[in-house]
Amino acid sequence: MPRYHVDKSETLRYLGYAGQSVDAALDARIDQVIAHCEATSQPRFVHRTFPLEFSSEGVKPVGAALVLKGEDIRRHLEGARACALLACTLGLANERELARMKAVGPVDALVYSCAGSSLVERVADACEAEIVAQAADAGLHANWRYSPGYGDFPLEIQSAFVRALGADKMLGITVTDTDLLIPSKSVTAVIGLFDEVPANWKRNCDTCVCAPYCSLRKAGTPCWQ
Repeated sequence: MPRYHVDKSETLRYLGYAGQSVDAALDARIDQVIAHCEATSQPRFVHRTFPLEFSSEGVKPVGAALVLKGEDIRRHLEGARACALLACTLGLANERELARMKAVGPVDALVYSCAGSSLVERVADACEAEIVAQAADAGLHANWRYSPGYGDFPLEIQSAFVRALGADKMLGITVTDTDLLIPSKSVTAVIGLFDEVPANWKRNCDTCVCAPYCSLRKAGTPCWQ
């Protein structure tokens, strides 16, 4: 696995930064907390690919004990041959450190939490890049990740989603009674896999969040060519 880095500008955005002046002392403090977040996290991911069946009940990943419900996820996967389910996390070490920091200093804890939100997205980018590359090797085209909780894709699927991936055993992810993921800095998502380039295709290396982790780009054979 590559080493992942927090996007400072994204961390500042999560903090509500909108161009305000930040003095040198605060800027240095933010940098220290970001570095601490990177040092105390254990990023990992897992993904699996399933053929798809479409019915009036929803979209069924064949071989997984779940159904993807909602019009938004159906549109996201319309025309797909298969889908990849993915889960990413910063691990329990990050969760424990966040809890400790909340008890010690709320300001640093808030920065640490926002840095973690940025970092787990970078891990998801790397996971997505791996899925895109594997799809290309199989002659397929991948769209982008879509997570439970987006639009009308219900959070209630989280428990079945985690079990389908074995992310509870492999990554230590659990789901609360209110369908939230623990560790809190965890992401689940679905990516569609298509025989033909989807009509709403929007990948290119200049804007793709996966570019830093993309083996296709490094080999000079990006997925959009």
